[in-house]
Amino acid sequence: MIQRLGLASLVAMLASVPLAAQEESGTVNLLDFEGDSATLWFVVNDGVMGGRSSSTLRRGDPGIAVFEGNLSLENNGGFASVRVELQENVLAGANRILLRVRGDGKRYQVRLRPGRRMDGVAYGSSFETVEGQWTIVELPVASFEPTFRGYRPRSTPPVDPADVGQLGLMLTDEQVGSFHLEIDWIHFSR
Repeated sequence: MIQRLGLASLVAMLASVPLAAQEESGTVNLLDFEGDSATLWFVVNDGVMGGRSSSTLRRGDPGIAVFEGNLSLENNGGFASVRVELQENVLAGANRILLRVRGDGKRYQVRLRPGRRMDGVAYGSSFETVEGQWTIVELPVASFEPTFRGYRPRSTPPVDPADVGQLGLMLTDEQVGSFHLEIDWIHFSR
């Protein structure tokens, strides 16, 4: 099931970030959750294939987004995810994706998707969370593996950060039940 949550202008939000100052420190703020930026994300759950999982990304405490829901294997389901569209070429030259998160002990995945299409090959990299503890996750771009509907497609080139048009968060791997992941920010480094 695909649900739009008020897709506003992410380009305007990213344009307000002073990139030059951040690049000097080695990282660039890709997404934070001040203001209404949590409303830019949209839901893509296993309902697209008949499943029963549910999820949302909402604003939590000031400056914090919450990705939460329930993962179900009912009716051949098994994934819950949210995505946001990115400014064109914003990740060009990126070598790491960094997130500051507080989780529930489950394993999550960051997904990078070329272009703006809803379907097709995506690239994922998983990370573990520690229940109730804030952690900074570092995912090398080289660790993102291609996937298409749960399978690894053959002869697919590595992800090209310059082509990435969407970033997502996903819960899968038969981790049935409720889940809760808080996100403070998402950065990248070149």
